[in-house]
Amino acid sequence: MSNLLVNDRDQRFILFEQLGMEKLFTTETFNDFSKDDALMILSEAEKMALNVILPTFTDGDREGCTFKDGNVYVPKSYHEAYKKYIEGGWMIANESPEVGGQGIPLVLYEACMETMSAANVSFQMLPGLTHGAGKLIEEYGSEEQKKKYMEKMYDGTWGGTMCLTEPGAGSDVGALKATAKRLPDGTFSITGTKIFISFGDQDVTGNIIHPVLARIEGDPPGTGGISIFIVPKYKINDDGTLGELNDVHTGNIEHKMGIHGASTCTLNFGDDNKCIGELLGNERDGMKIMFLMMNEARLSVGLQGLSLSSTAFEHAVSYAKDRIQSALVWEKKGPDAKPVSIIQHPDVRRDLLWMKSHLEGIRAMNYFTAYAMDMAKANPGEREKWQGFVELLTPVCKAYSSDKGMDICSKAIDVYGGYGYCQEYPVEQYLRDCKIATVYEGTNGIQSLDLVGRKLAMNKGMNIMNMFGEIGATIARAKNIEELKIDAGRLEEAYNALVDLTMALAQFGKSSSFIIPILNASSYLDIFGDVLVGHFLLQAAVIASEKLKAIYQENGAEESKAKKRALVRSNEDVAFYSGKIASSRFFAVEVLCTVKPRCEAIKSEEMVAFEMADESFTC
Repeated sequence: MSNLLVNDRDQRFILFEQLGMEKLFTTETFNDFSKDDALMILSEAEKMALNVILPTFTDGDREGCTFKDGNVYVPKSYHEAYKKYIEGGWMIANESPEVGGQGIPLVLYEACMETMSAANVSFQMLPGLTHGAGKLIEEYGSEEQKKKYMEKMYDGTWGGTMCLTEPGAGSDVGALKATAKRLPDGTFSITGTKIFISFGDQDVTGNIIHPVLARIEGDPPGTGGISIFIVPKYKINDDGTLGELNDVHTGNIEHKMGIHGASTCTLNFGDDNKCIGELLGNERDGMKIMFLMMNEARLSVGLQGLSLSSTAFEHAVSYAKDRIQSALVWEKKGPDAKPVSIIQHPDVRRDLLWMKSHLEGIRAMNYFTAYAMDMAKANPGEREKWQGFVELLTPVCKAYSSDKGMDICSKAIDVYGGYGYCQEYPVEQYLRDCKIATVYEGTNGIQSLDLVGRKLAMNKGMNIMNMFGEIGATIARAKNIEELKIDAGRLEEAYNALVDLTMALAQFGKSSSFIIPILNASSYLDIFGDVLVGHFLLQAAVIASEKLKAIYQENGAEESKAKKRALVRSNEDVAFYSGKIASSRFFAVEVLCTVKPRCEAIKSEEMVAFEMADESFTC
């Protein structure tokens, strides 16, 4: 029975059958774990999501966060849920036991977080941000700072944020105006304003630790002159107890389209020149240090797009099976025509399969990226290769997952019809909550520029070549399976077009047509994402085809279409594996067949969007 959050059968398929996560358990890093352990952890995550987090979903949105007398109050239900979440050990389950974690593989943790975020993404942001901020201190802080701040963040006593954005600067972080003035005792006086700070204030934890980007007086302009500081909401006494307010004040909270249960704050630092911060790491290393948290945050945002589209799809399928409306088109004129469940109507089926195929590919892509992080950690000899996958795929996971997540949530509303637009059903909230994922942690346009401008050329192009090698291997394997040859050919055509376009963009970048890669960066990322999803779907179809062949042989159905159809209805494994092949085939026809002409369009060097006068946009 579906939990209406995620397809846990698909999670297990990707983890164990597609990625082969058990290989991690043979390494020294993860040899304390087994498949049984992983299944138990997934089961516990599902219980946490259903029994603790999901009950906060509706009231978190309806009640929202409130701002009164300079303080922020989160939905009441968050307090008990957060307590149980921390008691369950979920805050840093993937971190080393040396810092209080359980050391589970990140890919397993990602699967758990998908289920929990699907239950309420707004709630999940609170521990997620705290974990990220604590990780900065673990990686770059002094032993004193770790003891002073990190330990209480990792055990959930204190919260954490990420303070980059400022009014007027926005995504241009180098234009920030926040300043840090040296004090005789080695600390710094911090002044400035930060905006759009998620959970910048809340009443769940006793203190909030803010990593703040600021420029030390006299340091050069631009990102190269930025440092990062640890700024607690409340000062901390020598004995570890909380002292007075550290001149950090909340100016307001935003009234937003979605994620109402997560406060989005304006924070003012040093209005009275009494805000004290400690330097984290070295001076002028602020962006380098913050990028550790930003990259992890971008992968988390991709996971948000995945989790929201996952639960939207699960609800849409359930509704489509239960909703009885209209007879089938070809039977309407018959005297015995009766209304059927809308999942039987062709248009609804097409939308659901569109959602299913994209969702399964996105899930595999995000899990693969987390798995690559684990492999980089567990296999030092292959670290460069696996870390290269992470660098390359991070902007794609963030942008593609959130863009397609929006599309999937929108199609879920379409399945419900008018009811989907009403608060009586949850899918309208999924759409509202999902939109921010395309905007924050660097807009998707910025992710595209990062991919085209930086990531393709990293490691002298070896990262992208290694990824192309993975795709090529999938194509070659699928060509050996009769029923997948056509699908393999469609992926191959799209793949060749992508390779050719990638090389063309590199040449454009060295010529007078350098604007072409910039102008088409978003289109390139979308194409790259489509090919990646096609690759992961075909890879899954190869595995599914082999598993089906064995089941058919076992049941004497190799040569009988009727027996195969009967098995689909009576055997859950046959139904699941058949669905994997259907997802790959549909995506190949629906999406991959469009890749080559889209690549050719970019190569035509059309620049009308760049050349048109500003005045012509509206007059």
